[in-house]
Amino acid sequence: MSMSISGLSGSARQMAVSGASARMPPQQKMSSLFNKIDSAGSGSIDQSQFDQAFATLNPPAAIKAQGADAIWAKLDPNGTGSVSKADFISTMKSVIASAHTGGHHHHGGATATDALSSASQSLDSLGTDTSAGVNILV
Repeated sequence: MSMSISGLSGSARQMAVSGASARMPPQQKMSSLFNKIDSAGSGSIDQSQFDQAFATLNPPAAIKAQGADAIWAKLDPNGTGSVSKADFISTMKSVIASAHTGGHHHHGGATATDALSSASQSLDSLGTDTSAGVNILV
């Protein structure tokens, strides 16, 4: 599994060479996104916070197509009602990766390349917001 993850991140990194958020790794983008959703800074989010963010933050089309409820079910498989930052980051990275690779292998190289480019752009769009406190470069 680590080979596919490092392979994907290497390819995504090459695709996202330009752009202000290109250097931000997916984990940092997910961390930043979680911080936007967890506006109270509690360290976990609930479904209503997630639903509101899903509606207002304009998620990438591949994520939006799955729907907020389906994504929440993946984030909170045990039905606890809240999701920690670590769980959010790892699950969302997986959701984004599968959203952009699932089913595209059957359509030839151009579509797979488009999917990778789209995945890279989706990660960039998640990390680009003009509100204060988004850039967490420590």
